[in-house]
Amino acid sequence: MLYPIQNDIRNKVELSGIWDFQVDPEETGEKNDWFNGLPNPRPLAVPGSWNEQYDDLYNYFGLGWYVKRTYIPAAWKSQRVHVRVGSANYCGTVYVNGIKIGVHEGGHLPFEFDITDRVKWNTENIIAISVENHLTPTRVPSGNLGSSLETGNNMTGYPSSTVDFFPFAGIHRPVVLYSVPHVHLTDVTVVTEIDGENARVKVTAQINGKQDKGRLILAGEKTVEVPVGFKDGLTEAILSVPSARLWSDKDPYLYDLTIVTSADKYTFKVGIRTITVRDKQILLNGQPIQLKGYGRHEDFIASGKGLNLPLLVKDYALMRWTGANSYRTSHYPYSEEEMQMADREGFLIIDETPNASLQFENLENMAERKRVSLRFVDELIARDKNHPSVIMWSVANEPTPADSMARYTGGAVDTERDAASAAFLNDLLARARQRDATRPVTLTGLMGAPAEWLANCDVICINRYWGWYVMQGQLDKACAMLDQELDDTWEMFGKPVIVSEFGAEAQPGLHGNPVLMWTEEYQAAFIRGYLEVGARKDFVIGMHIWNFADFAAIQSVTRVGGQNMKGVFTRTRQPKMAAHVLRDKWTRSTAPAETTPQTVSAPEQTPAGTDAPNLAPAMDEIHAALTNLATRLDGKKPDLTATLKFDFHADGIYRLIIERGACRVVHGDGDSAGTLFLKWSDAQKLFAGKLDPMVAVMTGKIKTKGDARLFLVLQEV
Repeated sequence: MLYPIQNDIRNKVELSGIWDFQVDPEETGEKNDWFNGLPNPRPLAVPGSWNEQYDDLYNYFGLGWYVKRTYIPAAWKSQRVHVRVGSANYCGTVYVNGIKIGVHEGGHLPFEFDITDRVKWNTENIIAISVENHLTPTRVPSGNLGSSLETGNNMTGYPSSTVDFFPFAGIHRPVVLYSVPHVHLTDVTVVTEIDGENARVKVTAQINGKQDKGRLILAGEKTVEVPVGFKDGLTEAILSVPSARLWSDKDPYLYDLTIVTSADKYTFKVGIRTITVRDKQILLNGQPIQLKGYGRHEDFIASGKGLNLPLLVKDYALMRWTGANSYRTSHYPYSEEEMQMADREGFLIIDETPNASLQFENLENMAERKRVSLRFVDELIARDKNHPSVIMWSVANEPTPADSMARYTGGAVDTERDAASAAFLNDLLARARQRDATRPVTLTGLMGAPAEWLANCDVICINRYWGWYVMQGQLDKACAMLDQELDDTWEMFGKPVIVSEFGAEAQPGLHGNPVLMWTEEYQAAFIRGYLEVGARKDFVIGMHIWNFADFAAIQSVTRVGGQNMKGVFTRTRQPKMAAHVLRDKWTRSTAPAETTPQTVSAPEQTPAGTDAPNLAPAMDEIHAALTNLATRLDGKKPDLTATLKFDFHADGIYRLIIERGACRVVHGDGDSAGTLFLKWSDAQKLFAGKLDPMVAVMTGKIKTKGDARLFLVLQEV
């Protein structure tokens, strides 16, 4: 999809401004011809969410109608006329002069329709757009599931949503009328390669006709031009660029690429760069990069999620002030204007679909969500594929298993649904690779979700909150947990790791000594601790703080004033202590000695066709260790009679038998109330207190089956 431009052939008129607006809670507007004019309108700014423009609309997510009257220039009569909506959340329907033109489902992505045959010349045209944002179970993201699925038990609030950000509604990006020749360019794809000091720019262009001739012009420090011919509406050509100036975060140089046909012309910015993943690194133009930055939100007072250009400039200046070079478009695609800014300013973007907090509660709802989620992948890549700033696709954020408690407490898991959930995510990853083979693909993993869901990602992205949601107030222990989990994650996958979310909330102006949760000091210490842990790992290629700025969220007992306050800046962009910590750490010329990365070996793999070395421990060693464990437990639970089984795979099965508190060990299989599946080497670490059981379960080192309450007996030692 090409972004509308104005040149000597193409034209555009932006309809941003004040529109007539009226809510339609009974959804009778179409029946009553509201597309021709509203009976009781009030002014509303476009772009902008309606929720914060009027206080009575804050919690309104039903149908609303927008109407705008405009002339279309007579000079456009010889061309095709389109209407384009940058984003309408969640479902938008377009009417022109009383005729329904089309519908688009899903926010944060553009849609357009050819309205040539509906245009009236030399008089006003009526453009009407109805938008609704019903929070329903099968939408992405979902709402009103009627259970604890809504963002988890500790965050259930109002409105009922599976995501922890406010579900703003309305037309969030510009509405544009534009014209193009009858035979015109419809799509362009650019892929760049580097060959020493030179580069190749491969261009694939499409027209809505069959045959045509034209030329490609790449203008920069040097200009390169080649003739092209279109056959069956398609042309491919390679521009060879001598002594190419490459795009990077330190030198975001952009060329102007112009495609000219017999009837049309289109120009946009192109950056020459490559992005690859190799071993422990992500390479930009063959050189390793470290991602320093944030998860963010499109969110501000009054405008909500509406495009706010002064805020966009301000945010980029503040990110640079802290020394950041990267961010993720959490948890949906940001505006096209923002992507253009990233290209210009040299930010490295993990570009994320709207597939936030995917739920897997039943196969029927999953099938509908999958249909929508795959389309979101298609639409995002079609829109953003030519931006050099986009270095990675994220196909989902924090997909959530329906059986989390059962999975980690030994309960029954619905295997059919479990397999379908994994297939759902793998299909999203595969679709992204099918649409674009030039960038790595990932998804961001929820704390406690199956680690296996990340196995097919090119880069492992994990969101972690040790010290906030878990181990509250215990920063030393939280950082130790993170340290261990990062090592275990590398051992499991052998791929580069990004901590794509970590953070603590801070009430602006709240201070404390000692350092307590919700103070600015605690947030600063939390972030400092996580950064220091990440800096010690040579396989950790990025740290993204959650969040850049405080943002509107659902109302709940965990969200003071309806805000998530994990921002290092306030919602009005005033810095907290943590912002100064980041500026100090990220703008230093050299890293301190204590954060020198530790070199971690790649996970050992047995070569194909060879036998693994015989490293099995002697049975008496295992029996002795378990007997020592039994001795330490003996008598601590006098009312307990149960059996706990340890399955050490090839190293054997042992049972810890507890009879009225008396403990003994038996070698061999048999009945048990609960089973732990783990390697003997990991069991040794567990019994020695060097492996935290929570981390071990989350990273798959320990699998459980049976009565989870029995596993708590081990906490006694």
